[in-house]
Amino acid sequence: MAGVEPGDEVERAHVEAVVAWVGSGAPLYRAGRSDVPPMHLVSYFVVLDEERGELLLGAHRKAGLWLPAGGHVEPGEEPWACTVWECREELGIEAVAAGVAGERPFFVTVTETRDRGHTDVSLWYLLSAEASAVGWYDEREFSALRWLTIEQVLREPLVTLDPHMHRFARKLRRALSGGAAPGSVGDELDADRVAVADGGEGPGVGVEGAEEVAGAGEAAFVAP
Repeated sequence: MAGVEPGDEVERAHVEAVVAWVGSGAPLYRAGRSDVPPMHLVSYFVVLDEERGELLLGAHRKAGLWLPAGGHVEPGEEPWACTVWECREELGIEAVAAGVAGERPFFVTVTETRDRGHTDVSLWYLLSAEASAVGWYDEREFSALRWLTIEQVLREPLVTLDPHMHRFARKLRRALSGGAAPGSVGDELDADRVAVADGGEGPGVGVEGAEEVAGAGEAAFVAP
């Protein structure tokens, strides 16, 4: 699949690091403990009520932050399939891709976490649902839900959110206002590998380089 059109220079660095990580032959999926392997794939999904222009965030019990729903991608599982499963499991609704990106990631991040010191390679999907359709959530994962406009998200202190949430909101605001259309991050998976391309050759950055990108200029946080 085609590569992402980065929303900013941070995302550009993250995409390049992910391309290099995938090409390095490193394992991509979490195997048991949260720090094995030290980098692994995560599917995030942000639910958008397109009529109201509001995003859904949950008060994540473990992380202590307001986060999108999501989960770790299992071996051999495609990230979109993970999103479909987690959406049913955590919100009790069917995953419907928003028109902005379809069934492809809208945003990509590489984030070092505080617990056990591992790195999440997160593919952020954008889903569409009316707020009234979300009447249940998994209380083992979240203690509460909130619907926020993009401007409200941007006014929230970043220390209460995923460290990339403001950047995601700004990219989404541009896309919804008719700015440059975002691309997508490739996610063709087989049992061992995900194919991610950016239309050219990635830089010579392996797992260590990707971990350096994850820790550069972004606050680490406790993984969901």
